Amino acid sequence: MSCELTQRFVPGYLDGELDLVRTIEMETHLKSCASCARELENQKALRDALRRSSLAYAAPAVLRDRIRTSIRTSRGLEIRERRIQWPSLHIWQWAGAVAVLALFSLTGWQLTARLRAPSSDQRIAAEVFASHVRSLEANHLMDVASTDQHTVKPWFDGKLDFSPPVEDLARDGYPLVGGRLDYLEGREVAALVYQRRKHFINVFVWPDPSGVSSARAIEPLRGYNLMRWSRGGFQFWVASDVSAPDLAEFVRLLESRVSPENK
Repeated sequence: MSCELTQRFVPGYLDGELDLVRTIEMETHLKSCASCARELENQKALRDALRRSSLAYAAPAVLRDRIRTSIRTSRGLEIRERRIQWPSLHIWQWAGAVAVLALFSLTGWQLTARLRAPSSDQRIAAEVFASHVRSLEANHLMDVASTDQHTVKPWFDGKLDFSPPVEDLARDGYPLVGGRLDYLEGREVAALVYQRRKHFINVFVWPDPSGVSSARAIEPLRGYNLMRWSRGGFQFWVASDVSAPDLAEFVRLLESRVSPENK
């Protein structure tokens, strides 16, 4: 997708009006194009600013009276004068209105540069969501298909600069079915694939330099549920269309298997 087409679709993307294929194309382009990504963030920040404050301005009574007087005066002029002078007045009125709108727009765009950028979690959530959907639509769910954790874990050896923790939760109703390499936060990460009935669960894993365990949080996004947590020297992000309770149970089970010593 070109930059021109991407920027044309930014408003529809922000409002969730694009179909799934176009959404994936947009997110793929945005990940590789800093200019279009900035355009998206600018429009998102402007939209948020507009929602937080009203730009409506009530015209003063004096202005309304002047406009009414001008209209009454113009109606009393001869047809020839009206044809010559009124269009000129009309054009200047429109020019003034356009100038005011341009001033508001310029002010709004200047404000967006000062608004706080999206948090790191928001950026990662968008990447996790895009990677999860892309893995389902592009038929690239797994690079290694296996229900054996002792097959999946060694597969990552030599492909990543870390060894991800791999657990099979088949006895609990969440069998491991494979894994693949993915790309998040500007680096390669491990993507472990689990299944819950007919639904797939993507677990993205990469090292967490802080080594601090953090509380998990759930975030619904366009019909999918996302959860995140840090434990055992790793950061985990999970995405799936399974129900929120099922995903919470899955995370609880997986988290209990990854101890702080699994660094």
